Amino acid sequence: KVARIVPANTILVTCIASIGKNALILEKSSFNQQINSLTPYKEYNPYFLLTESSVWSKKMKQQGASGMMQMVNKNEFSELETFVPKTKEQNKIGDLFTNLDNLITLHQRKCDTLVNVKKSLLEKMFPKNSSNIPEIRFKGFTDVWEQRKFGDYGTVSMCKRIFKNETSDSGDIPFYKIGTFGGKADAFISNEKYDYYKSKFSYPNKGDILLSASGTIGRIVEYTGEKAYFQDSNIVWLNHNEDIKNVFLKVLYPTVKWDGIEGSTIKRLYNSNFLNTCINIPNTLEQNKIGELFTNLDNLITLHQ
Repeated sequence: KVARIVPANTILVTCIASIGKNALILEKSSFNQQINSLTPYKEYNPYFLLTESSVWSKKMKQQGASGMMQMVNKNEFSELETFVPKTKEQNKIGDLFTNLDNLITLHQRKCDTLVNVKKSLLEKMFPKNSSNIPEIRFKGFTDVWEQRKFGDYGTVSMCKRIFKNETSDSGDIPFYKIGTFGGKADAFISNEKYDYYKSKFSYPNKGDILLSASGTIGRIVEYTGEKAYFQDSNIVWLNHNEDIKNVFLKVLYPTVKWDGIEGSTIKRLYNSNFLNTCINIPNTLEQNKIGELFTNLDNLITLHQ
């Protein structure tokens, strides 16, 4: 009795706060006073108007920003002007963007499915609790997994410390801090400093899996050989022997329960925690098979994204 009710193929547009968010409804619906609606006359294609609504959004945001309160009322919305072609051309444009959006939705669904498949496999391809055999494994592998510690395979490494006054807002070599790890660098060092520090001190090899040791502990980035430098103590890697493979570590790290910090308020992974953490490990052939499977899954997920 009190809601505003509109038929299917009506476009809803937010008119306050987050102005200009648009949606085409596909069934009879209702909405509150913070939303404006446009129910097209029969000679106007709803999907064409929805696609064109990004143009209205810009105008609405400009209009809303000019007032005391960021909003666009019904009268202001009604007076917005836009260009519209003949119905036949509207339909062609509407069909094009309908097909594009359907394709985007299809890939998004495939991506979501693959993410769920990956999550399920991670749970089933690693031994649980006190078991030393996973629920699912590749044909031909029957050996039990060994329980070991990361310290059995190597030591924790990190780059030599770079102080803030040695960095700049722009430059030759990106310097990744814990806040920009896995993202876009906001600090840089010179080529000369990079070459010197790389040759004199610890530096990751191509393929090493870098790990966040503070903040959100356990975030990973594979080092692919690019010119970059990484913040000491906050970004580390396992300098290991050939008994454990990087392709397997990349899959293993997200499943690890780190020694001494699980369930605690500690926000740092110290070297001792890292090296004393117990893990279940198969032989190197099975490590490679597992690593390759998840590499292919990640590539497929990235493709659909």
